Amino acid sequence: MKNRQLGRTGATISEIGFGAWQIGGAWGDVSEADGKKALNAALDAGVSFIDTADVYGDGRSEKIIAEVLKERGGLRPFVATKAGRRLSPHVAEGYTGANIEAFIDRSLKNLQTDTLDLVQLHCPPTEVYYEPDFFGELDGLVAKGKIRHYGVSVEKVEEGLKAIQYPNVATVQVIYNIFRQRPQELFFTEAAKKNVGIIVRVPLASGLLSGKITRDTAFRADDHRNFNRHGEQFDVGETFAGVPFDVALEAVDELRPLVPEGVAMSTFALRWILQQPAVSVVIPGARNEAQAQSNAAASDGAAIAPETLARISEIYDRLIKPHVHQRW
Repeated sequence: MKNRQLGRTGATISEIGFGAWQIGGAWGDVSEADGKKALNAALDAGVSFIDTADVYGDGRSEKIIAEVLKERGGLRPFVATKAGRRLSPHVAEGYTGANIEAFIDRSLKNLQTDTLDLVQLHCPPTEVYYEPDFFGELDGLVAKGKIRHYGVSVEKVEEGLKAIQYPNVATVQVIYNIFRQRPQELFFTEAAKKNVGIIVRVPLASGLLSGKITRDTAFRADDHRNFNRHGEQFDVGETFAGVPFDVALEAVDELRPLVPEGVAMSTFALRWILQQPAVSVVIPGARNEAQAQSNAAASDGAAIAPETLARISEIYDRLIKPHVHQRW
């Protein structure tokens, strides 16, 4: 497992992390036992960065992480969580120091720790990025010792560009994959200038870039790939990266011949992301041990050839870009 620096936090972390949304909920039936096995498998493979949120299973994900880390003992990995989506309604006015501190106190309890390594605002309304006083409240929580660092998880490139204007925003989490290429045009360059860590989520476009989903794939009622295809519950960009399902499958079919023999498409897709030096860590999720092991193994994969990268860009420009590029 290769390591990278997480921006100005000073932390050295694995370039493949563990996205813990799946072990919390909204991905169909993932038992607590399977979630623990998946996390243990990732940690055994050298993963040293875990990303979760207080709303994943209403705290279930955070609690599972705490139990696994307590059972394992030893050196604790870097654990990032998110806060803000517990607001109801989820509106900019709810982003106050008092509300975020209450969410942080809950996460401290769930994760069984005295200080959170990193707290990320969980895709807040765009207006929040234009409220400097609120970011000052986050500085106060660092001063209190409740959090070591703070960052943001964004939906739009615009939000990321605004967030990094605040001097103490240490990280930005963003959707970036073969189907969502806009961040590499400007945002990554600007973030690198400010030494901001980049956390990449939805790297496999909700499983589409695993190559295993077909038009006949059935998703459970409690799987967001069933209930959020049109943004019914949260931003549609979080589900299949916002690409229309049939269009995405067409693009996957065109990508298949580019994947080297003996290499999983998921590994290929993760390698594509890791070839971007601005990326600090990519956080694929896993439902079981095998998926966690496969994700971790991508760190040792071979680089993608320039001519293949050019072909991927052509497929994106022709099929995907019209649907997503300017939206996020």
